[in-house]
Amino acid sequence: MEAANLDEDLSGDMKRRFIKSFLDLVVLKLVQDEPMWGYKILKKTKAAYQIKLRHGALYPLLSTLEANGFIKGKKELQKGRIRKVYQITPKGTQLLETCQHFLKQQLQKPKP
Repeated sequence: MEAANLDEDLSGDMKRRFIKSFLDLVVLKLVQDEPMWGYKILKKTKAAYQIKLRHGALYPLLSTLEANGFIKGKKELQKGRIRKVYQITPKGTQLLETCQHFLKQQLQKPKP
């Protein structure tokens, strides 16, 4: 196997593992970038990470994130339909920043 193909395979595998483990953070980041409804989150996740989420995985997660105050859903008329559009809250933004800081610390080389 060529080195470039191996890098692509490892990169793809790493993305899938990250998405599965940190789906809540991925969803928070998506709605931070742009408020969106569930189906659009499914499509964006597939386009960006080549991960096909199931409705049965996403909608309970959205409910949990909303119940915990990380996102807020609001019914809006979008493209002729009423959709529940989610946007990140200040608490959700704080969680993303905290996680980003933590990951950055963990990925730095240890000091001797």
